[in-house]
Amino acid sequence: MRLEAKKYLYDMRQAAALLAQFTAGKSFADYDADAMLRAAVEREFEIIGEALGQLARLDAELAAGISEHRAIVAFRNILIHGYAEVDDRLVWDVVETRLPVLIHEIDALLGAD
Repeated sequence: MRLEAKKYLYDMRQAAALLAQFTAGKSFADYDADAMLRAAVEREFEIIGEALGQLARLDAELAAGISEHRAIVAFRNILIHGYAEVDDRLVWDVVETRLPVLIHEIDALLGAD
């Protein structure tokens, strides 16, 4: 694996770890009531999407090892460009249902090197 590709995966893993840390023990009500938590979660998802987009340009086959890689990049674009219309329930659903899968897939890719 190219060093640059590994860097993108590490950036994604770090952002995902922070997401898990920020949201541990939290509920949607906590998330909805805390503007700083929402901003932090959105920022880490933006980093994941940007790093994955860069990885896809560098090594499309490696990026395809992330099952929802296109949706993740699209989600990043919504957070950045459609910021006024972000659905907090959708963001929280991604935290709860898709983040664990993403972490597992990133770890598998990093471990395959």
